[in-house]
Amino acid sequence: MKDKKVTPDMVPVIKLARGRNYNYARIASYFQINQGRIADVMKGRLFPEIPSASNLPSDFPMA
Repeated sequence: MKDKKVTPDMVPVIKLARGRNYNYARIASYFQINQGRIADVMKGRLFPEIPSASNLPSDFPMA
């Protein structure tokens, strides 16, 4: 299976979800990406200049 790429649109939601203590697996599952891509965003390796979202999408799973 080819690893999907993180897009700039995903990053604000990833950052907010981590800020709300969602685990990597739940976030990765929502976006259907590898958990390593979540780590890449959180460690600033991908899109460090993009800020966190103010709200999670309405279809985002509950913590």
